[in-house]
Amino acid sequence: MAPPIPFLAVRGSDGTSLLCGPPQCEQPSPFQRDARPSRCATFSRDGTLFGWCNGHSVSVVRSNDGSAVSSLDLPKTALLELSPLNNILVTWQPYTKAQDSPQGDANLQLWEVPSGRLIKALYQKKLESWCPSWSDDEKICARSVNNELHFYENNDFNSIANKLHMQKVSDFALSPGAPPSKVAVFVPGTKGAPSFVRLYQYPVLGGPTAALANKSFFKADRVGLQWNKKASAVLVTASTEVDKTGASYYGEQTLHYLAVTGETAHVQLAKNGPIYDVAWSPDSAGFCVVYGFMPAKATVFNLKCDPVFDFGTGPRNAAYYSPQGHILVLAGFGNLRGQMEVWDVKKYKQVSKPQAPDATHFFWSPDGEHIVTATCSPRLRVSNGYKIWHYTGSVLHKVDVAAGSELWEVRWQPFPAGSFPEKPVKYQAAPSELGTTQAPPTQAYRPPALRHLPATPSSKLHEDEPPQDLRSGFSGEKNLSKSALKNQKKREAKKAAKQENKPDPGPPSDPAPVGNSQSETSSGDPEMDKKIKNLKKKLKAIEELKELQVSGKVLQKNQLEKVQKEEQLLKELQELQVGQ
Repeated sequence: MAPPIPFLAVRGSDGTSLLCGPPQCEQPSPFQRDARPSRCATFSRDGTLFGWCNGHSVSVVRSNDGSAVSSLDLPKTALLELSPLNNILVTWQPYTKAQDSPQGDANLQLWEVPSGRLIKALYQKKLESWCPSWSDDEKICARSVNNELHFYENNDFNSIANKLHMQKVSDFALSPGAPPSKVAVFVPGTKGAPSFVRLYQYPVLGGPTAALANKSFFKADRVGLQWNKKASAVLVTASTEVDKTGASYYGEQTLHYLAVTGETAHVQLAKNGPIYDVAWSPDSAGFCVVYGFMPAKATVFNLKCDPVFDFGTGPRNAAYYSPQGHILVLAGFGNLRGQMEVWDVKKYKQVSKPQAPDATHFFWSPDGEHIVTATCSPRLRVSNGYKIWHYTGSVLHKVDVAAGSELWEVRWQPFPAGSFPEKPVKYQAAPSELGTTQAPPTQAYRPPALRHLPATPSSKLHEDEPPQDLRSGFSGEKNLSKSALKNQKKREAKKAAKQENKPDPGPPSDPAPVGNSQSETSSGDPEMDKKIKNLKKKLKAIEELKELQVSGKVLQKNQLEKVQKEEQLLKELQELQVGQ
């Protein structure tokens, strides 16, 4: 039986459509395109239902044939979500107050699907964590209320089945997968006390002793909590609003690991700078982190938080695993130029290097073969459109939105795990009439004063690091990390330089060589000793500049002027030493 073809939902100022999936995109007849602009749209978790709000009503239809499931008169709805088993539709609209109703109306509403019966109306003023969180079997539902967690069971929202009593719970994440359900909670630090994340197994939620794991840390105003699919571990990205060291405009980030077995770790990253993205592998056996000042590094870690593969440095700020986990895309979107690196995860071999400039959205198709990139408003209000790619870099379909219209969102129809089998990775570009858009070779920035001179390989603004396999048996230096290897090479080079700079024994009348290894002799005149020391320091700096020049580095104007003064400085040094 052939696997299904996923739909692509397209939402913009021209309306909402469900289009046939790759390699072509044509509007199917079952779904009648809604020409009115939609405020929001969503698929159910299994992809069988599709819902949207067009400013007049909220509609839910079956994805395969477009038949109506329910319709609600909720014109102000701004967000939609369906529960995991499609039993409940959640709608949210901005919270407002009126003179006749100081408390305002309940703006978070839970509706029964397909009857359309209102189950519960709740107050949710903040947009953050607006939607209740369900376990996959819908036996448990959790919601943050006034800095504490309320738990409901079997979709009975008239009574709270359980509460997590803890001071100021700021964020939480319910585990995916089969029961028993687990929950990760974050409590920010106060008055010198550290922040912490704890893992609990429902319904045992009382006190620190009941916690499956506990990790405390400083420097955390907010966190991102990510469970792996097997619900065996959580990754915590802790962030501060301001980096007090002044090293980063974006604040300071750290990454922590907690396992339900109680193991915790601070993930050590080999480069300073922001953490741009963290992505779990779909098999839950590892994770990829994109981090460090540009050009950023990307590294895959195992569950022991040991680095497995280092992708080197590059213009990237995001990582996307295919649904099957066999391909990883590293990309640089936003303020970067849209370069994508497609990697075979099993062989750690690069497949392609396409480029999608100005892309604001990226999504894998459920088949693990195709991706969609889009330029959407309001991030960019010009050149809106989307492209469907094969992961080998071929553009299979391209749509440019007409002038005066805007594209707001594109998203693939999801499918249950296992719907699409994993296929062998191909390295030859898939055939396409639109061709490929491989990224051009990057060139280092050169100051205007040097642009008339011939370029040299060493005249780079940044030192690019190549990929390196860090698995046991693959690394060439005792399986050391990249940073450890770099430090080791520096120490060896420094030691060798010292050996070479040792002065040969000679008669006392010989002029002393300039270098660090020379023993300082006093003339008895502190002023003269000071002058000799300064001259030697300048001559040493000139020697270093000459070595850089020999290696091919282009020196700047002030550096060239220093080199030209070498003969004059040597003469001054000789006169002072003769006068001692």
